[in-house]
Amino acid sequence: MNYITALNQLIVAATAQIPNVVLYGENINTGSHICGMTRHLRLERGGRILNVGDCESTHCGVGFGLMLNGVSSVLFCKQLDFIVLGIDHFISTYNVIRTHRSLASLGSFTICVIVCDQGFQGPQSSFNALGDLCSLARVPGYTLTNQQDASHVLGRQFTATGFRFVALSQRLFPTECLTPDLVYAAEDASVFQYSVGRDATIACFNFSLPEGRLLQAKLLEQGLTTSLFSVNHVLPGDWARIKESVAQTGRLVVMDDSKGVNSAGYRLLSDLAASGPPFHQVMVTRERVEFGVSADTFDVDYDGVMSRLAVGVTGSVARSSV
Repeated sequence: MNYITALNQLIVAATAQIPNVVLYGENINTGSHICGMTRHLRLERGGRILNVGDCESTHCGVGFGLMLNGVSSVLFCKQLDFIVLGIDHFISTYNVIRTHRSLASLGSFTICVIVCDQGFQGPQSSFNALGDLCSLARVPGYTLTNQQDASHVLGRQFTATGFRFVALSQRLFPTECLTPDLVYAAEDASVFQYSVGRDATIACFNFSLPEGRLLQAKLLEQGLTTSLFSVNHVLPGDWARIKESVAQTGRLVVMDDSKGVNSAGYRLLSDLAASGPPFHQVMVTRERVEFGVSADTFDVDYDGVMSRLAVGVTGSVARSSV
């Protein structure tokens, strides 16, 4: 089963269980159903499914209004670029709400959005920095990379009080949906661990888990076992599990395919450097960002990463080229 089919099934199952939920967005139950993300939506416990016009700022305001009245809603959006039009609501409206109301008294408002990261899109289809947006507004956001993390995030966040983002990767749509064995899942669905190894720790941010798994396979060919993590929460969280792994392996690879300037991965490195024993590190990010119509690929120099891990040069940095 491919990524978008699997995640669509999880979205349908999760939203159907929310009493009196409002599901809305542009063409969510007609046409392409937002590239298949909202196909087969159904209501089993009351509520409404609404197709709305092209006005993202209004859409966001409606969601916060419903939340203030104790109603749960999910706004489905085609791409992260357009949802930035509602930024005043994320920052100002939600700050007013958080200042004057207890979150426990609110409904649930989730924006479920696609990140256009597969390349060859237009200039208004290249925003891949959910972490920067969430940091600006100080709101939580989650990325979905496989069936395990999607099941945990959707099952908890679609009914949680308050507001958050949930993001899908369009470049993963046609690929096989990963179903890795799960070693550990944080209660807040922020950190997932998929393997335990003794030689290195790999922490994948944004949608870079496929690249992390490929690096893990290449290291295993060299006889090196790794602990593989996916950090799905885009704001800095509890790194305890990752810290424990790095303390044992002494080597950490951080991978982040976002276009954000301030990756949470750098915060992880900073926290580890300040609180733990010395370790060897490799940071894999984009070397530069191409706007407009471009391939937009996240290319990893796997041989370079492995050579740096082998010699253990502290502070070494390997960058991808786009």
